[in-house]
Amino acid sequence: MHDCVKQVIARHLSRGKIVGLGSGSTMAALVKELANLSFKSSIRFVTTSLQIEIEAENAGLETLDLSRLNTVDVVFDGADQIDSNFNMIKGGGGALLREKLLMSAANKVVILADFSKYVERFTRSIPIEVHKSARSIVQRKLDMLGGRPLLRIAENGYPYTTENGNIILDTLFTSIENPIHREIELRSMPGILEVGLFGRADEYYKVHEDGSFEVFESDKK
Repeated sequence: MHDCVKQVIARHLSRGKIVGLGSGSTMAALVKELANLSFKSSIRFVTTSLQIEIEAENAGLETLDLSRLNTVDVVFDGADQIDSNFNMIKGGGGALLREKLLMSAANKVVILADFSKYVERFTRSIPIEVHKSARSIVQRKLDMLGGRPLLRIAENGYPYTTENGNIILDTLFTSIENPIHREIELRSMPGILEVGLFGRADEYYKVHEDGSFEVFESDKK
């Protein structure tokens, strides 16, 4: 992953940019490398989680509040799964709403992911962020769609709560033939704040077990 991170920085970062940072261990590794960047003081960063915000502060990076921005030059993030059409499932770390918001404001989105995250078709559950008051109603509607919603539980045994104060229903569907249509269908339900189905990014880095990597570009259509 180290060589991949170095190339991503060299290829996409320059002075004066506003850069978005997603969540998870891959982003933590990226931030550690950014700490050594000679012109890091000229770049401003926007984070999607408290975890990466703290990592960025420890690395001496200047961070901005997402609510004060309407555009971002480039966003770096990981993914939980990427299918053969480069659609993604994200939200395993619980920051799906902020990640999607940040990506919507970005001129370019770059994904870094381990080879094991690339699959022919989605096989894992979709994180769905739900208002606490809508839990039972949304669970019933997801059941009616053929989904199997499971309330995410934190390590302390209590329901997991996002940084936005919502719960997550990790929902498994037997198959997702059209991720875009399924996302629209789910987001139309009252009480659902965001869905962990993401469309194509601009560029993907696929990191292999030996540290080598491949780069794929997407037309985002």
